[in-house]
Amino acid sequence: MNTVTIDRIGAYKLTDAKAPMIDPFGRAVTYLRVSVTDRCDFRCTYCMAENMTFLPKKDLLTLEELNRLCSAFIAKGVRKLRLTGGEPLVRKNVMFLVRELGKHVHAGTLDELTLTTNGSQLSKFAAELADCGVRRINVSLDTLDPEKFKQITRWGELSKVMEGIDAAQAAGIHVKINAVALKGFNDTEIPAMMRWAHGRGMDLTLIETMPMGEIDEDRTDHYMPLSEMRDTLAQQFSFSDIPYKTGGPARYLQVAETGGRLGLITPMTHNFCESCNRVRLTCTGTLYMCLGQNDAADLRTPLRASDDDAYLSSVIDEAITRKPKGHDFIIDRTRNKPAVARHMSVTGG
Repeated sequence: MNTVTIDRIGAYKLTDAKAPMIDPFGRAVTYLRVSVTDRCDFRCTYCMAENMTFLPKKDLLTLEELNRLCSAFIAKGVRKLRLTGGEPLVRKNVMFLVRELGKHVHAGTLDELTLTTNGSQLSKFAAELADCGVRRINVSLDTLDPEKFKQITRWGELSKVMEGIDAAQAAGIHVKINAVALKGFNDTEIPAMMRWAHGRGMDLTLIETMPMGEIDEDRTDHYMPLSEMRDTLAQQFSFSDIPYKTGGPARYLQVAETGGRLGLITPMTHNFCESCNRVRLTCTGTLYMCLGQNDAADLRTPLRASDDDAYLSSVIDEAITRKPKGHDFIIDRTRNKPAVARHMSVTGG
């Protein structure tokens, strides 16, 4: 099996090879997404209610515990790890965790350490993220209009996000822009956003809104199938399908007119579950084997039961045997409840 040791200078070493975890459908689980906090300094209308109730801080794993959990997954064959939230950079001392996980990247036991962020804190941390081995990040950005940005985030300032993107690129980090496509809000902006992103050497990925958590509006009012968006964009742009992958669920198109890539994440109209290689860990130590299902495994109990990882490893193995074939997201006016009660900020974007 894969075992990780620490030498006298604190670098992680891989002592032998480990095959990846395999789920019941033959898919290798090599990608872990970790929500380090459910808190966020934005209140995006499609993601959260304005008056959110967050987890008590006492319920959160410590950063040291999160590091141990992540290291256990790396020892079991995870090769890519993404830190998410909420907004991960609002967690106090989060760079301790980033630096510890970065040791796996420097040692070659982890292929990639990445981050999904709203960009609000990025100008403070970009240089340190790069120093820790973060080479690529996703920035969630749904509009380039400052007033509309304030409207959809409720609390955000577009100028701070732009400063963060500048800082990340200056630090040598490749930035990808993620935008949730919302009918009647930003659908007419997508061509301009694509030209802007590609003009700065950034990919743009469009995402369909997902029915997760109770929010203050009806998701059907803004749900935009990306099949329709692609047809609309095809009136201005020439697309070609390409095999480019980043390890996530996006399918990519090459855009002839801009020279850039457009990604499409389509949980509603084109189920991508057949190739799912991901599991998600929350800041309380709950492992979700599927974003769109409620089945979960408690990893906090075995983590705290022993300093030895044998029990923890066996609980992870059992959880992987319960990874489902896929999710069952539906958005229509006959369904008044979200498909999953927890908000996206709990599980991580």
